[in-house]
Amino acid sequence: MAKKSVLEFADMKRKGEKVTWITAYDFPTAMLVEQAGIDMILVGDSVGMVVYGYPGTLPVTMDQIMFHTEAVRRGAPNTFVVGDMPFLSYQKSVSDAIENAGRFYKEANVDAVKLEGGKRVAAQVRGIVDSGMVVIGHIGLTPQSSAQLGGFKAQGNTAAAAVALIEDAKAIEGAGASILLVEGVPPETGKAITQALSIPVYGIGAGPYCDGQLLIVSDMLGLFEVFTPKFVKKYATLASVMRQAFEEYAREIREGKFPTEEYCYRMKAGEAEKLTTFIPQD
Repeated sequence: MAKKSVLEFADMKRKGEKVTWITAYDFPTAMLVEQAGIDMILVGDSVGMVVYGYPGTLPVTMDQIMFHTEAVRRGAPNTFVVGDMPFLSYQKSVSDAIENAGRFYKEANVDAVKLEGGKRVAAQVRGIVDSGMVVIGHIGLTPQSSAQLGGFKAQGNTAAAAVALIEDAKAIEGAGASILLVEGVPPETGKAITQALSIPVYGIGAGPYCDGQLLIVSDMLGLFEVFTPKFVKKYATLASVMRQAFEEYAREIREGKFPTEEYCYRMKAGEAEKLTTFIPQD
């Protein structure tokens, strides 16, 4: 599978072809995603919740997300990989934003970085783009600023709120972003933003009219049981499958049914008898 570029994603928007996007945080998952032909992988700061068990995304550090991004790149060398810039890696200054975005490129060989916010991060977007890197914007329900939004709640559910998001979207596009992610908005708002921009607009809980869709891998596989957002469709229920396997494994050990002979190595012929001469006899 050949890796797609931002130019191809832009062309897909013009042709009305949908882009597939999913998160991954480790080598084996990334391998499977690439084998399935998914267009893009996001190494999201959602790793904080679904891997580390944090209550939100804020505790995730650059070092943590870099480890995961490097592993994903090794697992999916031919897929468009996006590094998610964690909280306070870009908000403080343009220079911080450029430096940390550069880490993703230099250490993990990403194809783009993603950062949250509208007008207020336009300068950071411009700085990263002017430094030769590809930026994906993220507006709507932005987890890093969820406290300001009153929690993990849908955004853009009034006409005025939708217009404000369109203005943010245009600011990010004007700053040079190549793609925009819109999260947690009604389909009407997602459609309006998608139609208002010339760059591709992908949705996570933003309805069917966006140019592509993103889901958290742990959600769509049914692995993360703490909570399930309204917009998540579970394509599998792996948590119950894994739990059943763990229970069966534990039961077979306790009952002496594992390991059986087929799971044991064998000594060379005649060596077992020789071994008895080295073992003290009672």
